[in-house]
Amino acid sequence: MNHHSAEPTLDRAIALLDRLVAFDTESSLSNLPLIDFVEDYLLGLGARFTRIPNPAGDKAALFVTFGPDVDGGILLSGHTDVVPVVGQKWTSPPFVLRRDGDRLYGRGTCDMKGFDALCLAMAPEFLKAPLRKPIHILLSYDEETTCAGCLDAISRFGKDLPRPALAVIGEPTMMQVADAHKSIATYRTRVTGHEAHSSKPWLGVSAVHVACELVAALERIGVELQSDRDPHGRFEPAFSTVHVGMIQGGTARNIMARQCEFHWEFRGLPHTPQDAALLKFEAISKALAAERFANFPDARIETFVEIEAPGLRAEADSAATTLAMALSQANHTVAVPYATEAGQFQFGGMPAVICGPGSIDQAHQPDEYIDIAQMTEGLGFLRRLADKLSA
Repeated sequence: MNHHSAEPTLDRAIALLDRLVAFDTESSLSNLPLIDFVEDYLLGLGARFTRIPNPAGDKAALFVTFGPDVDGGILLSGHTDVVPVVGQKWTSPPFVLRRDGDRLYGRGTCDMKGFDALCLAMAPEFLKAPLRKPIHILLSYDEETTCAGCLDAISRFGKDLPRPALAVIGEPTMMQVADAHKSIATYRTRVTGHEAHSSKPWLGVSAVHVACELVAALERIGVELQSDRDPHGRFEPAFSTVHVGMIQGGTARNIMARQCEFHWEFRGLPHTPQDAALLKFEAISKALAAERFANFPDARIETFVEIEAPGLRAEADSAATTLAMALSQANHTVAVPYATEAGQFQFGGMPAVICGPGSIDQAHQPDEYIDIAQMTEGLGFLRRLADKLSA
C-alpha cells in the first residue's frame, strides 16, 4: 500500500497491518507463519522477545519487552487469531488489506490486528525511549475460541518472565476505557437414551425427548437468573444469560433416539459465579435421569465443559483503569457485553482494562474495517504511555 502520511509511525503501522492481515490465522489454523514474521521484524530492530509455544507446537504466543528487565511494567495484550470468513459475503478478498478513503478493510483489521500493528509499529520508539519501567507486548492465540492462549504466559509472569504491574487489552472499544465484561462458559450436553420402535415407547427412552426437557430447563434457568441484576445498570442486558445454540440427535422418525447432543452457553455478570447455571442444570439433570432412566442402566446425561473465560470486574482503585483513562484522556469508563482475555489477567492477579482502536460493531463482520482515525488515536495512546514511563 503506497499511501503515505506525514506520520511515519502510522505509515509503518498500516504497512504492518497489511502483512498481518495477509496471514490467515483463523483459530483452527496455525499462527506460526505470523509469529515468524513478527520475530524477524523484531530481530531487525534488536528487540527482546520470548516465544511461548502451545503443547501441540502448532501455535505460539510471543512476549516482547522494551526497557529495563524488571517487574512492574505495562503489558499491551493482543490476540493474533481471527474468526472464519466462510459463508460471509465480502466485496474484496478478506486476507488482502484494502484501503478505501479513510478506512482499512480486511479480516482482523479491527479485531484485533490493528492494535497489534500499532504496538509493533511503536517498537522503534519504545526502543529509543528512556523507559524507567518496561513496556511489554503479548501476542496470543485462540482468543476467539477459548481465551486460553494467554494462560501459559500469565503462569510464567514473575518466574522466568517479568511480572507486569497491569495489562491493557487492546480489543476494539473506540479507544474508550472498558473496565468490566461478562464471563462466558460453554458446554456440550450429551443424552444417551435406549433405542426402541416408536410404536412401543415403554421399551426405550428417547434421548431427543429428554434433551428437549433439558433445553426447556435451561430456558427456565435463564429466566431465574434474570432476578440477579447488575446493580449499576452498566450491562445490556443487565443480567446473566443462558443460550442453546445447536442440537442434534436421532436416526429416524420412528426410532426412539439413542443419542442427542446440544451446545449451550452461560454469559455471567462479573459478580455471578461462573458455574451458576451449570450447578442448577446438573441438579435438574440428576433428578431427570433418576426419573426417566430407572429401567435403562445404559442411559445417562453427561455435560462437558468446553470453555471457561472469567469476567472482568470493575475495581474502584484499579491501577489499570487509572492509567488507561489518563492515556486515553477519558473521563468515564464503559462495560462491554463480550468476553476478552482481560478476565484471565485479572483472575491471574493483575489489574486489567480494555482499550483499543476500532468498533466492536465491525468485528466478525464481512468487510470488517478500521478507521485510520482510530489508528491515529491508538498511536497517541501508546506515545503517551512511553512518555509517562520515561518521565
